[in-house]
Amino acid sequence: MLARTAENLYWLARYIERADFLARLLQGAAHMSAVRVDADRSSEWQSALLASGSRPDTLARPWPTTASEVVHYLAFDPANLSSIVSCLETARQNARAVRTALTVDMWDAVNSTWLELRHFDPARMDDDRLRAFLDWVQARAGLFHGVYASTMLRNDGFRFTRLGQFLERADNSARLLDARLRVDGDVSGAQVDDHPSLAILRVVGARRAYRVLFKGRVAPAQVAELLLLRPEFPRSLVFCFEQITQQLDQIAGQDPHRSAEAKRLAHSLYAQLRFGRIDHILTHGLHRYLDELIGRTSQVGREIASGHGF
Repeated sequence: MLARTAENLYWLARYIERADFLARLLQGAAHMSAVRVDADRSSEWQSALLASGSRPDTLARPWPTTASEVVHYLAFDPANLSSIVSCLETARQNARAVRTALTVDMWDAVNSTWLELRHFDPARMDDDRLRAFLDWVQARAGLFHGVYASTMLRNDGFRFTRLGQFLERADNSARLLDARLRVDGDVSGAQVDDHPSLAILRVVGARRAYRVLFKGRVAPAQVAELLLLRPEFPRSLVFCFEQITQQLDQIAGQDPHRSAEAKRLAHSLYAQLRFGRIDHILTHGLHRYLDELIGRTSQVGREIASGHGF
């Protein structure tokens, strides 16, 4: 497969996954801010900003502080290359560049999303319209994931698409958990407030999964275990890296030397997560563990790009 085709499929899937995550973040922040009874409602929006990967020292503008500023920056700001609008537009550009590598259903899903995006006016975004917009983004991302999984041949095109989706998802899950730590404190402590844990479960749509796997009151340590180590949950780090290692191993015609480092890093991370124990992670510091995971996940992405020539 041409490197340019692989790159466009990889980033197409990453941008769709990122738009879905941002919509979930904003929806979760809006809900938890509305139900929070204390005075610290702004922490929900600051947590969403941090989980998105935004950092005050990288912004060429004042750090968004109010709910409306955060919503505009993460959802509609064309100057933010990682806003929902920017992600969907860039995804469409990637899809157009490899139109012949997509199935008809994949192209229709991406192109119709781009066309319908124009119907949402950021200047007229009250609470009801914002909720409808975020629901629509999640539905369109779900459509894309379902269409490519059910219509693409299991060849290298599918594998690079899959790599993009799950590398982005792994990064998002780690950042979400780490952001809650930075805003609400270490979940490994004797924390009596279950608000941060409920916020995490809402963003990743895991409230039912949590009840099935753990039962009882929501405990911060078990939420961390769910997002890191449980292979049954499709947004956990261990599930994502299982998918990443499988796709890397199956890509045909790889240069064994150039692709070796990406495979070594991905398999090392998968083994660490697969045989990890949450009590050991908490003992040695969850924030430090997540910080290292985020850095190594980014390194896997750079090695994939380098190893396959894009």
